[in-house]
Amino acid sequence: MVEIKKILFPCDLTKNASKILPYVLSVSEKYDSMIYLLHVVEGLSKWDGGFYDSRSSMDMHQKETHKRIERCMDRLCEEQLQRCPNFHRRRVSGDPATEILKTIDSEGIDLVIMGTHGRKGLEDTIFGSVAENVMKKSSVPVLVINPYKIR
Repeated sequence: MVEIKKILFPCDLTKNASKILPYVLSVSEKYDSMIYLLHVVEGLSKWDGGFYDSRSSMDMHQKETHKRIERCMDRLCEEQLQRCPNFHRRRVSGDPATEILKTIDSEGIDLVIMGTHGRKGLEDTIFGSVAENVMKKSSVPVLVINPYKIR
């Protein structure tokens, strides 16, 4: 019998994530699983070295961004995860697909549930590069949900 003890929910903190969360909760309840809520902040270092190179300004912007993200995660946890006693939340910086794959390995994740569309939501990016990379490289099953097709 398949055991799903740890579910990773990579979350971009948009309304799309809120549409997918009921599926995560349903699977978690069925298998009595721990939910790992993960938000990856793309590093600002890729913007470094351009025309505007002020390290202190960039650091201040990054701190403000992290505070806003924490508030969004607080709201998501309070509004939608309050009925789920088994969850961890984590915020990391880096490339989203890489950090998701790292978390799968480091936390011993059994299943990933994520959206097919992130912030962009463009039809041209059917799965989006993050979901596609995770699906191709994941060592565990990945359930992808298109938030635009949910009734």
